[in-house]
Amino acid sequence: MVTRGSSVEARTTAGPPKGAVRAAKSRGYAVPVEGGPGTALAERRRGWRGRVHTTLELIRANPTGRIALKVFIGLLGAIVVTVGLALIPLPGPGWLLVIAGLGVWAVEFHWARRLLAFTRRHVNAWTRWVTSRSLPVRCALGAVGLVFVSVVVWLSLKFSLGIDLVARAMHYLATH
Repeated sequence: MVTRGSSVEARTTAGPPKGAVRAAKSRGYAVPVEGGPGTALAERRRGWRGRVHTTLELIRANPTGRIALKVFIGLLGAIVVTVGLALIPLPGPGWLLVIAGLGVWAVEFHWARRLLAFTRRHVNAWTRWVTSRSLPVRCALGAVGLVFVSVVVWLSLKFSLGIDLVARAMHYLATH
């Protein structure tokens, strides 16, 4: 296993291949020694997250793999963020996909990790603020959100598909 922190020399042959250890040290990671510091982290990293972490470090150990991983993560994150941005004005998980794409980018890019942490802090602060308000205030916030989503759906249907729901509803009410 490879962990961030101060450098610790590897004194054992068990563990990741030498190339992965060398690459991890060059990236500022510490390599835990059996029985030494970092073994508790190695114990916590069992399961699928540990396998993903190990696989990523093995890929990063090769210069070509490191570049290929950056390109792959960059393209995958760009696709997810682009789909999320396209879905923001429509009803659906637009912002959730944008944040998921940011999470994909955060695997490889430091700026994305910082932006994701910033987003989490502000979403948590907003959630705490809303839940600390009285029930009528929360209902008013929900009503404002519902009106906003309704207007966005109406405008997107009107300008993208040419369907004017308000005109159709007025026509229906006038004829029936």
